[in-house]
Amino acid sequence: MTARIVLAGSVSFSERTLAGLVRHGANVVGVLGLAESASQNVSDYARLDRIAKDAGIPYLDFVKINEPSVVAQVREWQPDLMFVVGLSQLVHGELMSIPPMGSIGFHPTRLPQGRGRAPVAWLTYDGTDGAATFFVLENEADAGAIFVQEPFAVARDAYAGDVIQSVRDAIDRALDRWLPSLLAGEWNPVPQDESAASWFGKRAAEDGLIDWSRSADEILRLVRTTSKPYPGAYTYARDQKLIVWRARVADVPFRGVAGRILLVVDGALLVQTGDGLLWLEEYELADGSAPRLPVGLKLGYAAEDEIERLKARIRALEPPSS
Repeated sequence: MTARIVLAGSVSFSERTLAGLVRHGANVVGVLGLAESASQNVSDYARLDRIAKDAGIPYLDFVKINEPSVVAQVREWQPDLMFVVGLSQLVHGELMSIPPMGSIGFHPTRLPQGRGRAPVAWLTYDGTDGAATFFVLENEADAGAIFVQEPFAVARDAYAGDVIQSVRDAIDRALDRWLPSLLAGEWNPVPQDESAASWFGKRAAEDGLIDWSRSADEILRLVRTTSKPYPGAYTYARDQKLIVWRARVADVPFRGVAGRILLVVDGALLVQTGDGLLWLEEYELADGSAPRLPVGLKLGYAAEDEIERLKARIRALEPPSS
């Protein structure tokens, strides 16, 4: 009898995996999708209800994957196997214990290398090749035995969105190569080599702050890493947050002060960095509007100047001494 499968997820990798399961005729008996109301901090968020509805698969929105109502629904679906793909929430013991065959996780690195947080961002920043990896889900993150690894290349000039598309394509190849044997009842994952393990740490939106004293190459790497669908690299212009989505290193015979706009050509801004120049080609204010920024404007804040301004305001509010 074909294994009964439940899938839980929240991003485009989850969507691609669900589509692959359906394409291969897997017996998917339920789908758990992160509710849109809980998706504010989830980059590359994707709803799974459309694919589930088109395939006639029962669907449930959730906010917390381990909440009792979710556990009860999964018990009712009686899965033999559960896929947990693209979900930052950890699946705990009670839910993990329901499928007798176990659960399968996903990670876009060459495990055991690159376990942990923000793998796509780190692959983009480092220009390191990855792999669509499906593995046995265990209590320790990304440490379970591996079913399949499908490699993909990361170009040195890739943006985060390019890497995400490469992961999606690698998921398709991995599933096409592996799912037929899994659905036929084969269960032969290969344990990871713990001696080769490495880890990635968390990245947050505030890690996208541009330090204009850094080199043009370093700032460009940050822009590529944090670009869409992530929150974006950012600086400040006239006390407003300016998000930079795309940039390129410039070869222009210009010299200026780090952070200052030296030229504006067809909307692109030529900005001096600590070493080299950058063209800022796509940018917007935090509210989504397009700013008009003049030559000579200095981006970012000078900490000592800002401290003095704050002190001046405090002094203005203090009562005069007697």
